Amino acid sequence: MAYTTINKHTDHFNTKLYAGNNTGQSITGVGFEPSLTWIKSRTASERHCLTDAVRGVYKELRSNETAAESDRTSYGGLSAFGADGFTVGGDDGYNNGSNNYASWNWKANGAGSANTNGATNSTVSVNTAAGFSIVSWTGTGSATTVGHGLGAAPELIILKNRTGVYGWQTYWKVLGSNKYLALSSTDAVVTSTQSWNNTAPTSTVFSVDGDSNNKSGQNIVAYCFKEKTGYSKFGSFQGNSSADGSMIYLGFKPSFVIYKRYDSGAYSWVLVDNKRGAGDDELIKKYFHPNSSAAEASTTLMDFLSNGFKMRVNDTTSNQGSIVYMAFGQSIVGSNNVPATAR
Repeated sequence: MAYTTINKHTDHFNTKLYAGNNTGQSITGVGFEPSLTWIKSRTASERHCLTDAVRGVYKELRSNETAAESDRTSYGGLSAFGADGFTVGGDDGYNNGSNNYASWNWKANGAGSANTNGATNSTVSVNTAAGFSIVSWTGTGSATTVGHGLGAAPELIILKNRTGVYGWQTYWKVLGSNKYLALSSTDAVVTSTQSWNNTAPTSTVFSVDGDSNNKSGQNIVAYCFKEKTGYSKFGSFQGNSSADGSMIYLGFKPSFVIYKRYDSGAYSWVLVDNKRGAGDDELIKKYFHPNSSAAEASTTLMDFLSNGFKMRVNDTTSNQGSIVYMAFGQSIVGSNNVPATAR
């Protein structure tokens, strides 16, 4: 069995659904004070809105765009993080009265503190127990190292230049330090010795070059993830081109999965979770594309099992070729000996 020190995964990550009301509202029931909140309208074509406590409330990045960070103060975006959730105004991306919304929330440590481990100083908000940190720094224009605060080398880094119009870059340990995938596009994996300076992260720092991920004088943010047994995993699998699909072992029951076919281009990222996902037959069907503003769509995709997920579709995006994934969920048995339940 997969034992974990995280006995309640919803103390660190949680999906919260809510209905918009146009005027502003406090969303509670997350279970903790988020440091990163990702919001998407389920019922309308709207941008994906990412806000974190390090960059500050109202400061929005969009996973489906290369746009620079925008300030939603005058529009009614996310205005506060609270002890059990967050507050939103009337902006259509967050709270249109005709729309339903999904939010995905991660716990770090608020606004963060100074980190001097790298050659370039950073501000880091970190939750070492759950293997998650938010890192912000000012670009140097040349190769450098940046402290991430995790105390162990991350398997996944999601990075965005906040100031310029540049695509999101993601580092995956399973792909190597000379490759990246762009969260904002359908492109295949890009081989580039510049993207992470062709240097694997260490227990204290990750490396960047002087390209768009470290432009001189521009603000950069990175979300860093370290696997935690029974709670999170960041890996890859090969599709088997069958509706009796590949089974991906995680060691826990997933509650949230993002995946992307990377061996060739024109394949979207796919995001599913256990709050929207299951139909009457318990198969996970409802999904978003993080690289698209499209509303929630539905088709049979996968089955969330007690120890992983199994693909239940044969299509070129979800179960053919080479695919990377990130997953969070509930351990089979925690250190408190309480088992997870699943069919």
